[in-house]
Amino acid sequence: MNLHLEKAKVNNQKSEVRITGSKSETNRLLLLQASYPHLTIDNVSNSDDSEVMQKALKGLSEKERTVDVHHAGTAMRFLTAFFAVQDGKEVLLTGSSRMKERPIKILVEALRQLGAEISYEEKEGYPPIKIKGRKLSESQVALPANVSSQYISALLLIASKLENGLELTLEGEITSIPYIKMTLALLDEIGVKTSFKNNTISVGHAELVKASRLTVESDWSSASYWYSIVALSEIGTRITLSSYKKNSLQGDSALAQIYEDFGVQTVFSENHSIVLEKVKNDQQAKVSYQLNNCPDIAQTIAVTCFGLGVACDLYGLHTLKIKETDRLEALNAELSKLGAEISVTNESLHLKTTTEINKNIAIKTYQDHRMAMAFAPLALKVPLIIEEAEVVSKSYPDFWSDLKAVGFQMDRI
Repeated sequence: MNLHLEKAKVNNQKSEVRITGSKSETNRLLLLQASYPHLTIDNVSNSDDSEVMQKALKGLSEKERTVDVHHAGTAMRFLTAFFAVQDGKEVLLTGSSRMKERPIKILVEALRQLGAEISYEEKEGYPPIKIKGRKLSESQVALPANVSSQYISALLLIASKLENGLELTLEGEITSIPYIKMTLALLDEIGVKTSFKNNTISVGHAELVKASRLTVESDWSSASYWYSIVALSEIGTRITLSSYKKNSLQGDSALAQIYEDFGVQTVFSENHSIVLEKVKNDQQAKVSYQLNNCPDIAQTIAVTCFGLGVACDLYGLHTLKIKETDRLEALNAELSKLGAEISVTNESLHLKTTTEINKNIAIKTYQDHRMAMAFAPLALKVPLIIEEAEVVSKSYPDFWSDLKAVGFQMDRI
C-alpha cells in the first residue's frame, strides 16, 4: 500500500492521541510472564513485534516446533535466550530474509558459554538457528559492552531461571544503558535481586517471584513522530498523548529535552498524559546530539531538522546498521531525494541547512516501520508519497488512522 499525503495542518480541536504500551517494555514483560505465569500485564503493545512474541510463547507445551519471528529483531534475540533454558524443548527459530542477514553470533556464543546447545541451520552466525533447551548451571559470561543492548537484555531476562543466577561482565564502554536499566528495573519490580556496579551486572536465581500486576508505559518511540509533527507546525499547535511517566524507564524519553531545541514544550499531567506544544520558532541554526542511548529516534530527529532547515550532527548510531534496514544509508538515500545535503559514516549522520524541499517525492521504506513514520510529518511542509505504508504495523498499527484524526489527509495510490 502506497499513501499520498497531502500538505497537512494539525487540527488543535482533535489532537488527543492514545498510544499503546511500549514495545520494549511489553516484550520484556511477556518473556518474564512466560517464566513466571502469575504476572499480569496491562496496556500491552498492539505492535506486530509484541504479537509475534505472544504467539511464540503460547506454544511452550510443544516439544518440537518452528517459530518464525518475521522482521521482529527483539523477538529473535529474546527468544533465542528464552528457548535455550526450556529444558527438553527443541525449537527452530527463523525469520524473514532480512532477519537472516542480522547477526546473532555474539548472543549465541554467550549462551554456549553458559552451556546452551544452539546450532546454525544455514549461515554461520545468523538465523535460522536450532535450539535444544536444557538447564544451564554456568553463571559467568562476558560480552563486548558496545553490542546491541538486546543481546544483554536477552541474557538478563533468563538470568533468574539459571540454576546459579548470572554474573555478566561488559567489556569496554557501554552503549544503550537505558535499555539495560529498563530490563533491570522490571526484574527489580517483580522481586528478582539485581545489581549493576561498574561494568558487572548480577542477577540472582529466583524459582518464584511475587505475583504482580504491571502496567506498561506507552511507547516513547511512537511519541517521537508526534514531537516531529508539533515541531514542524505553527506556534500554538498542541498534541496530547497518553500515558507517560516523567521518570520513564525508556531511553527515548530524551525526546522531551531534545525537542525543546525545536520549540516544543512538554507538560506532564497528573493523569499521566503529556501535552506537546509549539511555543517558539527561534530554533538553533545547528544542533548536535549523542544518541547512543536512544538510537531509535535518530530518523525522526534527522527528518525534523531537514524540515526546519536546521543543520545537525548525530552520533552514536552504529547499531542502526543492523536494524530492519541499514537505517543510515536509507536516510541518506531518501533525504537526498527530497533535496538534502547529507552524509553518513558507520556511526554518524551529518545534515547541512536546506531551504527547499522537493514535492511529491516517493519515500522508500525498506520494510522499516520507522522510515515510514519518521518521514510522514514532512507532509506539514510538502505533499509526499510513503511507499509500503502498511509497514507501520510492526510497532504502531494505528499510526495512519491517528494522523487522519488530527487533520492529515491521505489517499491510497
